[in-house]
Amino acid sequence: MNEYLTLSEASEYIGKSKETLRRWDREGKLSAVREPMSNFRVYKREQVESLFSEFNSSVKDTVSNYVEPLKSYKVLELFAGAGGLAVGMEMAGLKCVALNEIDKWACQTLRRNRPNWKVLEGDIKSFDFSEYHNKVEVVTGGFPCQAFSYAGKKLGLADARGTLFYEFARVVQQVNPLICIGENVRGLLSHDGGKTLKGMISILDEIGYNVVPVNVLKAVNYKVPQKRERLILVGVRKDINVQYEYPKSYKKTYTLKDALKKGELFSSNVPKSVGAKYPKSKIEVLDLVPPKGYWRDLPLKIQKKFMGGSFYLGGGKTGIARRIGWDEACLTLTCSPAQKQTERCHPDETRPFTVREYARIQTFPDDWTFEGSVAQQYKQIGNAVPVNLGREVGYSIANFLNSYYSLSKPK
Repeated sequence: MNEYLTLSEASEYIGKSKETLRRWDREGKLSAVREPMSNFRVYKREQVESLFSEFNSSVKDTVSNYVEPLKSYKVLELFAGAGGLAVGMEMAGLKCVALNEIDKWACQTLRRNRPNWKVLEGDIKSFDFSEYHNKVEVVTGGFPCQAFSYAGKKLGLADARGTLFYEFARVVQQVNPLICIGENVRGLLSHDGGKTLKGMISILDEIGYNVVPVNVLKAVNYKVPQKRERLILVGVRKDINVQYEYPKSYKKTYTLKDALKKGELFSSNVPKSVGAKYPKSKIEVLDLVPPKGYWRDLPLKIQKKFMGGSFYLGGGKTGIARRIGWDEACLTLTCSPAQKQTERCHPDETRPFTVREYARIQTFPDDWTFEGSVAQQYKQIGNAVPVNLGREVGYSIANFLNSYYSLSKPK
């Protein structure tokens, strides 16, 4: 295994910013050294791992986002997928009155697990949601990121027509909730030079919502054993004078061992289940990669063959030919576990994670089952909002609504 980690790799491993690592270097808390071959400043892997273990094992969390809802708050969820966000909201004490989703297998998953939920299957464009006008406090939705066409300097709702954000905004306008929550990938920040996000904010403003400063939440800070990030877009109705606050980060982070073994996160080892397999050619390569290793830990000749032209390109590409270690959080799961160049190999066995292992890494309960083929199940899990992250966001919404109903005393 490569005994050195670059600044980026060390930052990712510990879950701290590069600026923090540079400060630690200056303070002598974690000193960088000159890598013998390249003369770049790098970190000794064993020192990084030791510091992380020491830091994590000694953490005693005083943070809690838990709050009891003052009343039965209702949520309408759009682009619901397999229910990661909805289950999290439910755990936080919020009630899903209806969920819209276009994927038929995800809809079957929702119905199978929650027969009492009202699942609206089909294209959001074909649904009218006016029956929920002033009947729900919250509208949520993980709309896909799509570019807008710009007409003039200020983007309006009409300009976004044809995009799924338009549909999200249309439903918010129809339903008139107290608060709306959109979630997306981090890339939305820079999509089309930031214009897409700016356009979304201007549309929410047009339909009567003030947007809270946008935040990217790292799932690993919210009891999720995975390095997944989600951008959260929060709109508060303009007649409401209550501030929304994002959930506080927990100090303790969880690892793959916490996901798959009996412990704090789960009361038993992960159940056995079906799973994808690597082709023989990939097994021969990944057999040579140690836990927490990746393509750079392969013999040079195999590196060049496996990476092809990208071997000569810049960047660490640390997710390629990657075997996850027991004592680290998993890299972000993809929709296909055996996908070329986004390997997430099991620490001890040369295979992708099984369906139930995937679900555990996303913090789904073991009794939450997925419908469809194995490929469809992986896709549903890989696309989901991690359940524990959804729960913490749910607490933050309940906290906001509690403040509104206790302070504003609405008629």
